[in-house]
Amino acid sequence: MSSFEGKMKLEEYFQRIGFDGPCDKMDLATLMLVHKLHVMSIPFENLSIHCGEWITMDLEVIFNKLVRSSRGGWCLENNYLFGWVLREMGFDATTLSSRAFNSIINDFGALDSHLIHKVIIDGKAYIADVSFGVSSQIWEPLELISGKDQPQAAGVFRLVHEGEIWVLEKTGRKPEVLNPEFAKSSLVNRKETKQIYCFTLEPRQVDHFIDKSQRLQKDPASLFTNKSICSLQTPTGFKALIGWTYSEVTYKLEEGVDVLDMRNVTEDEIDVVLKEQFNVKLQNKLKPVCNKTFYTL
Repeated sequence: MSSFEGKMKLEEYFQRIGFDGPCDKMDLATLMLVHKLHVMSIPFENLSIHCGEWITMDLEVIFNKLVRSSRGGWCLENNYLFGWVLREMGFDATTLSSRAFNSIINDFGALDSHLIHKVIIDGKAYIADVSFGVSSQIWEPLELISGKDQPQAAGVFRLVHEGEIWVLEKTGRKPEVLNPEFAKSSLVNRKETKQIYCFTLEPRQVDHFIDKSQRLQKDPASLFTNKSICSLQTPTGFKALIGWTYSEVTYKLEEGVDVLDMRNVTEDEIDVVLKEQFNVKLQNKLKPVCNKTFYTL
């Protein structure tokens, strides 16, 4: 039995993401559905850092924030919660760590701070990750097989095995920016194929991520101290508020482009955009930040 029984309820999580199917089926179809509903319902966001709030690795705190308070979270919150959900449902889920690709150094970062899961179903392994955000977000789990093209709405994902290291990469489409003033924005991804992160299959416990979480919130060189991010997947693409820039991205698979509708918002609009577009209501005032770093839509 979970030590959190009575404090956190799967039914509350299912209501949060709109899942009303049977929760006792540990099959691929159920995993795919819960995974997709999560990324469509709970934002990838680091706004706490820019609201004077401290992010913890306490699962009850995360549950209350993401499920009961209608907030989002970064990967250490979203995926930690999702791992608990999977195991409560009966899935064979193992937590892994990964290192995000940094385009500035053209290599993977040194800090293996991104939390993902390996899930075994009928003898096959899958990678589940509900919290990378923007166009790098997988909507459904990826089969853990090397070199196989796995098309999804955002593009064609591949997992490539190199020794003990696995690399996640994606081939996407060309960006079509509707607003001319954003044509040269550093937020626009111009690489058709990009590496997202690398990982090994070494199991991790939550303790592995505690110091990483603290460093990411304090380090002046961290992506998350340099950018305020809120991203949510939609049936046609995703939307994101990065700093002062709000973007709606539509995947046009038939035309081979991603259409980016970008605009800057005023301070008076910030709370409205968060509430209307992401269903996020902050308790403390957000101070948007968008310093130039290795982050694109």
